Amino acid sequence: MLLVVSEVYRQQQWMFENNKQRIDDRIVSLSQPHIRPIVRGKAGKNTEFEAKISASCFEGYVFLDRISWNNFNESGDLLLACRSF
Repeated sequence: MLLVVSEVYRQQQWMFENNKQRIDDRIVSLSQPHIRPIVRGKAGKNTEFEAKISASCFEGYVFLDRISWNNFNESGDLLLACRSF
């Protein structure tokens, strides 16, 4: 926990000194530092805090192609999934 708090402090200090509003891989939860906010733009909640998955379905079976706590573009997984079948 001390390492997480010291990293949050370092990130906040860097943003203050550089007059920035964002930093890559910013920690937003002390209890779960691996979680990243994903901006969805949905009505009711603009930001979600959960894992993002890419799944495919083939002959009644569902395959988990990718799971990540960071945001990613699913369109890159489509070509890879088509080539694997």
